[in-house]
Amino acid sequence: MIKKIVLLLVFFTLSNSAAQDANQLFDKSNTLYKNADYNEAIKLYEQIEASGEVSSELYYNLGNSYYKINKVGPSIYNYEKALLLDPLNEDAHNNLIFAKRLSLDRIEELPKSTLQKFNKKYISKLSYDQWATLTVVFSFLASCLFLMYYFSQTPSLKRLFFTTSIISVILLISTLLITVNQYKKASNTIEAIVFATEVSVKNEPTKNAEEAFILHEGTKVFVLDEVDDWKKIKLIDGKIGWLKSQQINILNLF
Repeated sequence: MIKKIVLLLVFFTLSNSAAQDANQLFDKSNTLYKNADYNEAIKLYEQIEASGEVSSELYYNLGNSYYKINKVGPSIYNYEKALLLDPLNEDAHNNLIFAKRLSLDRIEELPKSTLQKFNKKYISKLSYDQWATLTVVFSFLASCLFLMYYFSQTPSLKRLFFTTSIISVILLISTLLITVNQYKKASNTIEAIVFATEVSVKNEPTKNAEEAFILHEGTKVFVLDEVDDWKKIKLIDGKIGWLKSQQINILNLF
């Protein structure tokens, strides 16, 4: 028992020390950025990322640093990662729009249904983690309201607690369904950013295959399949082709 307590204390001490080191590096990186030393700032930001102390603000600052030195692919990549952690990061969202204007490709998205537009405008504004948090909140609220309804002796309050508990249960079920749907969507969708300056996308996963179209640095693609060192990708306009794995960077947080 004593050994376990000692191990826990050591773990928390090391974790706290690592967090403090990351905060110090973050402050130092921000100072370098303010002094326009963007390359050095990038090195320290990426050192923090390598330690595992990641945040939406870290990726946002990385995106800004790469934007300042005209690195289109890395700037878009990091803004997208900032939004993966926090879809409500308006600064990252706004700067991503500016960064995309530096990309040479202008791809028109396929028309969306009313449900898809609603999902993009409202539901996708929160990550599945945030929807899961709301589910827990409504679960707790529904339980509390039901207990108040059960123990209340006043008819008017009993009706009020009953009605609000029913509403809370409905909201609980709704957020739970949205959480599951958002999780499945995130798990089944693999997005990536083109890092190569120019890419010849092929019809087949072979070097001598016919060229389907050309992409440039900073364009977002969806990865559908993989064969050896080739990735099958799809664009928002529906075009499909194959490119080399090293020409893109997968958008993930792990």
